[in-house]
Amino acid sequence: MSDLRWPTSARHLIASTTRDEETSVRRPTLLIALTTTALALSACGRDEGGSGADAAPETGEAVSTEDLSGELEVWAMGAEGEALPDLVAGFEEAYPEVSVNVTPVPWDSAHEKFVNSITAGTTPDVAMIGTTWMGEFAGMDALDPTPGSIDSSAFFEGAQGTTEVDGTSYGVPWYVETRMVYYRTDIAEAAGYDEVPTDQAGFHEMAAAMQEQEGVDWGISLQPGQTGSWQTVVPFGWSGGAELATQDAYTLDTPQMVSAVDYFGSFFTDEIADANPPEGQTEATFTDGSVPMFISGPWMMSLVEDFAAEGGEDAFGEMYDVAPVPAADGAESSSFIGGSNLGVFADTENRDAAWALVDWLTQPETQVEWYDMTSALPSVQSAWDDEALTQDEKLAKFGDALTTAQAPPSFPTWEQVAAAFDAEMEKVAKQGLSGEEALQAAQSQADSIGTGQ
Repeated sequence: MSDLRWPTSARHLIASTTRDEETSVRRPTLLIALTTTALALSACGRDEGGSGADAAPETGEAVSTEDLSGELEVWAMGAEGEALPDLVAGFEEAYPEVSVNVTPVPWDSAHEKFVNSITAGTTPDVAMIGTTWMGEFAGMDALDPTPGSIDSSAFFEGAQGTTEVDGTSYGVPWYVETRMVYYRTDIAEAAGYDEVPTDQAGFHEMAAAMQEQEGVDWGISLQPGQTGSWQTVVPFGWSGGAELATQDAYTLDTPQMVSAVDYFGSFFTDEIADANPPEGQTEATFTDGSVPMFISGPWMMSLVEDFAAEGGEDAFGEMYDVAPVPAADGAESSSFIGGSNLGVFADTENRDAAWALVDWLTQPETQVEWYDMTSALPSVQSAWDDEALTQDEKLAKFGDALTTAQAPPSFPTWEQVAAAFDAEMEKVAKQGLSGEEALQAAQSQADSIGTGQ
């Protein structure tokens, strides 16, 4: 399952069903002049030469923004699909001969709808695409390679990587999110900690020390397997130098990943984390202090603060903070980067206008306006210089974490492999399976599934 089936990272949108009412009056769109012509770069298609990790991705044929006209069909999921029409009105003002129709698509049926439309040849011109779907759709030859006129270096590196399949870029990052440690500063202080240790051993000790405080049941909440648990475990591996794949194979059972899975499992075997936590209780247990740490994305800030406010605690924002995922000795913290990409489908009959819209949606000014409307975090690094994002200290920390965040392999089969990985992580958390045993099983299944290339 794509990480994007979680609620949007929009901080206020997710916490309140009245957000659309609050933003129904759209402030003037900040326009920028798009390039009128683009230099022709490399031809469409995949890179057969096996580009290195640092090589620029192959790109598609040039586009022109001269004399744009016609209609564009855009699909977007969830809250983004509801809010996008207000934003693209600015694009229509800049290009009055282009009409943009946005179709909201429910997340729970989105993947099937896309696959069916690809098979039937009825895809939209432009769409919001889950980051873990890129490899699958590119493997079906459904996506148009990104024109070289779009500057891939403008985006967070990890986010840009989610658009690249076999050396070719097939879209652009639209908005992003990553995961950090949430912790109760008051309980941490009572346990003797002014800040969260950056090393994994020290972090484990802190969780244990916090569990010893009055009213605390568990030192930390970690997802004990099940769908998407890889997003909790893999960052421990990345933060120890692990890599999940080479160019043509999965590498789940490396020593670095074995160490990371054992580290994850230690929280359960040491009974610092609950292997059978009640569902949907994170806000309650965090605000009442019974579970004073968890790992999640930026959307949780509004959820815990709103939950606390409903209980009469209006200053809860001062009682917690966020910190990077702890790293192994000598390594750099690296979390999971999620969010959403924008892609143009290969069957579009209005390619120039489609890519012009994508380019416009990822300009810094437009990204800041989108954040103002929905709180979806910008994928363009320069947009983070805007005061709207820098004034929130916790949010700024998420921006820092995004600079080192990573994405899983873009192989078409990743979601199948991730499901196998998740099943093994549940055994680690609930049955005490070792990292070596769990990853041998996951690697065997990954080898059977293959990369799909």
